[in-house]
Amino acid sequence: MATAVLLGGMLPGAQAVAGDHEIDADLVYTCDFPSGRHPVKVGVTATVPDEAKPGEAIQPTAVVTEVTLPEAALKDLVAAGAATLSAETRLTTQVAQKDHRAESEWIGKTEGAVPIPGSGDLRLTASGGVPFVRPMAPGDLTFRAAGLSGVLTPLKADGTPLEPPPAALACTPDAEQETTMGTVRIAGAESAAPAPEPTWSAVDDDKDDKTEPADPAAPEVGADRRKAAPADRAGVPPCVGDPDDGLNMVAYVTGYANVKKLHSATKFPVGCGQITQGPTVPDFSQPGFLHIYQDSAVVMQYKGKPQLPPARGTFLTFGFMPTTAVMEMTQIPPKTGADGVPVPNIKSDIAIDLSDGSSKNITLITLDFTLRLHDVEVNGVPLDVGDSCRTSKPFSLSLEGRMTRTAEGVIDGYTLVGGGPLTGSVTIPPFSGCGGADEDLDSLFTASISGESGYVKQIQGAPCATVSADPTYCTPDGQPVAIPTAER
Repeated sequence: MATAVLLGGMLPGAQAVAGDHEIDADLVYTCDFPSGRHPVKVGVTATVPDEAKPGEAIQPTAVVTEVTLPEAALKDLVAAGAATLSAETRLTTQVAQKDHRAESEWIGKTEGAVPIPGSGDLRLTASGGVPFVRPMAPGDLTFRAAGLSGVLTPLKADGTPLEPPPAALACTPDAEQETTMGTVRIAGAESAAPAPEPTWSAVDDDKDDKTEPADPAAPEVGADRRKAAPADRAGVPPCVGDPDDGLNMVAYVTGYANVKKLHSATKFPVGCGQITQGPTVPDFSQPGFLHIYQDSAVVMQYKGKPQLPPARGTFLTFGFMPTTAVMEMTQIPPKTGADGVPVPNIKSDIAIDLSDGSSKNITLITLDFTLRLHDVEVNGVPLDVGDSCRTSKPFSLSLEGRMTRTAEGVIDGYTLVGGGPLTGSVTIPPFSGCGGADEDLDSLFTASISGESGYVKQIQGAPCATVSADPTYCTPDGQPVAIPTAER
């Protein structure tokens, strides 16, 4: 099935040494903007070795993606009050040796917000680390540019976020242009033989034949885990699954939740989700499409309890009184059926177009929580709310993730097995049990927080399938390698 190449710890750029050469490609893409589709110039540079041996990791360094946005694409942002723009880019890079191929993502970020000019184009320069490539056989190794996606984040002149929230950038390379960026010679007896043009169709990837062995000659794409320092996991809770359960996965998640009444957002620290995958069910009832349905279940875990790590939020009660509180969200785990399997709270539907192998995936996640407030301070003065200041009833957090995969294999968005952004909304019920023996504070928190649906955006990292303990996704002790970063 359609799977993305997932990245973990990446190597920083290094100075070029003798025997290296520079990849330098100038490409044209067509991108979707709020104002319509516009052509975008994209330049990609990187340093790779001239030559390597089979089994030797090739680490591209000094990777820079330069995106030039036309003035026409910026008009709507400027009209809405945007003064600066930052970006995160994701360039899908296809790696080929003869008729063997693999894909990776070259991720880059701008160093800061770039002022939008009064007229003319805007050039955004994004840089970052990329995964290594390990060729498994002799023969030229070719890097080729494919789809480009990312996030554009506009800010006002005072540095505050612009509404609506950041916009997704989705681009496809224009046809009839050379997208090969560079080549590395892999020494060996076969290296002098002419390499046939690789086939980029993704149809073979979508075969439902799990018995077919993996291609041993395909280049391996990964990340150098030796660079993962212990400090990278500082403040991140343990997240260990059951290595004896073949359906078990663990993944980290973090993000923001808006409290609409208070015009504020609360960031939730990185939490751990224990995922139990259900069976996949194929369905050919829609002509020309194969639907694959999967029902799974997830339970959050923190210190042995089904909850998210506590989060401290600061907001202005009634618009002027600074109030801080620790928010503790405890999940009501899904019930367990007679077979001992949790009742699903994750529903996935992947629809594969049989004509070209492209696909779309929708994942719906519903979590039931209660919210408790404690360690409350108003204007710096502790406020006794008691030990049972919580929502009067459970509430549901509904999240949705979407993924698209083009016929060329370009993947963008969320999948349960790959991670990505999940968005949704939540409505907080009234509070009860708030206040000490002498005063009832239920109405204070109900009036300040409850009601009015608030926007939620969570980022799930790539999960670790604990039964396999694949080092690409799992640490040696069976925890997820990918630790996501919250995005507004």
